[in-house]
Formats: sequence, structure tokens, C-alpha cells
Amino acid sequence: MSIRFRDGGESCLVVELGNAIEIALNRQVRALSQALEQVRVKGVLEAVPTYRSLAIYYDPLTIGRDALRQQVSSLYGSLADQGDRTPKIVEVPTVYGREYGPDIEFVARHSGLSPDEVIRLHSEPLYHVYMLGFMAGFPYLGDLSERLAVPRLSTPRLKVPAGSVGIGGRQTGIYPIESPGGWRIIGRTSLRLFDPSSETPTPILPGDKVRFMPIAQRGRL
Repeated sequence: MSIRFRDGGESCLVVELGNAIEIALNRQVRALSQALEQVRVKGVLEAVPTYRSLAIYYDPLTIGRDALRQQVSSLYGSLADQGDRTPKIVEVPTVYGREYGPDIEFVARHSGLSPDEVIRLHSEPLYHVYMLGFMAGFPYLGDLSERLAVPRLSTPRLKVPAGSVGIGGRQTGIYPIESPGGWRIIGRTSLRLFDPSSETPTPILPGDKVRFMPIAQRGRL
């Protein structure tokens, strides 16, 4: 598979590895990011993996764009020898519905399901974490059941509570902090997804697996 380079500004090179949202492609993106980190290319400041591409931020006074492209092309050609880290499984205890999931009734009506069926279909899969984005610690979890795919809100909410579990199209995710948001909220977790004072600020990382664990409401989250 060939790669495509795009300019992301004066100090950013975007490397596109494909056009699909697939686990195998996403693993290649992470492998390239890890390879770049391991060789410590002089002038490279940060590599940010997404679903299908890698954004590489660099110091143009230290390394030129053409030289960086050559380095990346060489690394990509040797990815077969690169191993991926062992993913961890993160269980996310989740209270569904009521004040914690104000959109679960809409999702049920839109999908022709009962709220209990929505909960079952949402909590059954072991989700792949494709990327973190939108805000620090927000995990994009793809491969949601087609039966649960719903459109985003036409007007985003100004405040979505931290820990809210939402659906947007064929994706599901978790809001790590209170913020505006346009996804359909079906539940909430007390799991803290972003702690800037911790040695590991985000407990969920790209490549990990997430399983939602339905729990009964016990007091307030």
C-alpha cells in the first residue's frame, strides 16, 4: 500500500495511509507513529495518530520537509518488522438512561428498539480505540452496531457532563470533561478519563479495547 503526503502547514506533515476506517489500517498508523518515536528523528516534535493518517509536527529549521518524507517512507517500508504494543482492555461502568442518558429514548425510537435493547447492543461489543481527539482523553470507538447509528444533534448542547457516553453516527465515545457536544448521550460513567496531574493523564490509549459495563444507579455519579 502506498502512502500519500499532504502539507498541514509550515511545520506539519500529514501522512495518509488509506481512506477507510479499519482496524488493520489504524494499526499501521500506530505502528508508524511508534517507529518514528523509537528512531528519534532529529527535528520531529510530535506525531499525532488518527483513524487513517499521522500528523507529524516538526521544526523546519532542523529538518526539511523532503528529508522528513524520506525518513517516513523508509520507516513505512520496514513496518513489517515493527510489533504493536499489547492492548489493554478497559471496562467502563456505565449508568444508562434517565438523567444520565437523556437521549436514550430518541435512540430507541430512531432504531425501532426498546431502551433495554439499546443498552444491550451498546454494551455487547469490545470496542477498538481508533484515536483520541476533540479534547484530551476523548476516545473514538468505532464499529458501533449499525442498528444504533443515529445523527448528531442539529444544535450541540453547551454543556455535556464529564463521563457522558455518546453516539454519533457509527461511533461511540466518552466525554472526559464537561464541554459542549453534539453527540446523543445515552449514559454516564464515573471513570476519570483525563487527569493532567497523573503520570498517565489518559488511562485509555489508541489501540486499547473498551467494554461498557451496565450498572444500576447508586446515588449520584
